Amino acid sequence: MKKHMRDILKKGDFRVNGSLWLEGNGTRFFGPGPAELLQLIEETGSINQAAKKMGMSYKKAWEIVSRLNEIVGSPMVITATGGEKGGGSSLSDEAKYLIEYYQTLRDKFRKFMELESQKLQ
Repeated sequence: MKKHMRDILKKGDFRVNGSLWLEGNGTRFFGPGPAELLQLIEETGSINQAAKKMGMSYKKAWEIVSRLNEIVGSPMVITATGGEKGGGSSLSDEAKYLIEYYQTLRDKFRKFMELESQKLQ
């Protein structure tokens, strides 16, 4: 007789859950946090403003950006100094592609978890 998970579990609200990130050489380097940080840098034009919106120190945000640049091998954030508005930051095309790729993976992952969760009901 083939058993189903819903036959084994007590009554309740069960679901499959998890988090998704990318790893390079055994190190997590891109997940929800870095993705949000890059999106906020693009939105605000500032690493500092993006960090503030996330409740993160500028130092921590810069460490994340530096780690991404190092692992990916090309600049993710392009910074400009000085100028009329005091400089700013924008995302490279590679960063935009990485965000898009990650969002696509997250959508697939979410759909997988929803499908598996339905099997638990």
